[in-house]
Amino acid sequence: MVLRFSVAAALFIGFTVSLPIKPSNAQQPAAAKPSSTSQAAQNTGQPGESANALVKTTVQNELKAIDNDHTHWMYLTHTRKNGAMITEQIVETPHGNLTRIIARNGHPLSTEEQKQEDIKVEKFVNDTDAQQKQRQDLHNDAKKTQSLLAMLPDALTYTYAGRVGANTKLTFKPNPDFHPPSREAKVFAAMEGQMVINTREHRLVGFSGHLSKPVKFGGGLLGDLDAGGTFDVHQQEVGPGHWEISLLKVNIKGRALLFKTISEQQYERDTTFKRIPDDLTMAQAYDLAKKQNIPTT
Repeated sequence: MVLRFSVAAALFIGFTVSLPIKPSNAQQPAAAKPSSTSQAAQNTGQPGESANALVKTTVQNELKAIDNDHTHWMYLTHTRKNGAMITEQIVETPHGNLTRIIARNGHPLSTEEQKQEDIKVEKFVNDTDAQQKQRQDLHNDAKKTQSLLAMLPDALTYTYAGRVGANTKLTFKPNPDFHPPSREAKVFAAMEGQMVINTREHRLVGFSGHLSKPVKFGGGLLGDLDAGGTFDVHQQEVGPGHWEISLLKVNIKGRALLFKTISEQQYERDTTFKRIPDDLTMAQAYDLAKKQNIPTT
């Protein structure tokens, strides 16, 4: 989990990546009063625990996992880009993530296409400055999204909506008493949907919903997100105690910098996770990637 984020991290990156958001000096979310709905909600499995309290425990566990899980993994990511489904190998190392395209629309690259792709990968393998920039970019994104993840228990009001096995379903809506400490956090004021929590492991399984109203940044001058934008994020346990994002779908529209229209459609499905040594060099990661005989769909 060294260079990957939590289930909420991917979601918030999807919502804010297209907008000119400046970093906030606020370090902690503003205090919010618990709603009467969350106080009254009861978990039949844990009498007396409100839905918001369950979310708080789960978020704390997610943040702890981000800090403490230093394992490295190899996996496939299937991403829709410019109308095509791109399949990439990802190999995590302490130096950065090696990314190598191996297929388009479920078909392996041609010999010439793979040759050109490998030239790009080899350049990255030998470019320590590019690796440093990747690490810094991921670190910055992780810090921002960890801050947003920590706001989840206070920013939204949760209500129990059922249970299947170890999974508990909650619905959520904006908490009117929450005051966003940053521009990014304003998105909470429009989010409605459902969250699924594995109450045995206290891990987020799913987080999905829509924007119930427009979100304006800087009074709309810096940008806005249209009402109706949707998000759907899932994560699963891919190894003992190790959870990873398995599906991310974000579909939003809006404007940035006055009148520039934005359209952010993200689809990512991650599969075929395999634990690898934690001390691989970038060159060793590349050799490992090339030796894999893996499916492309």
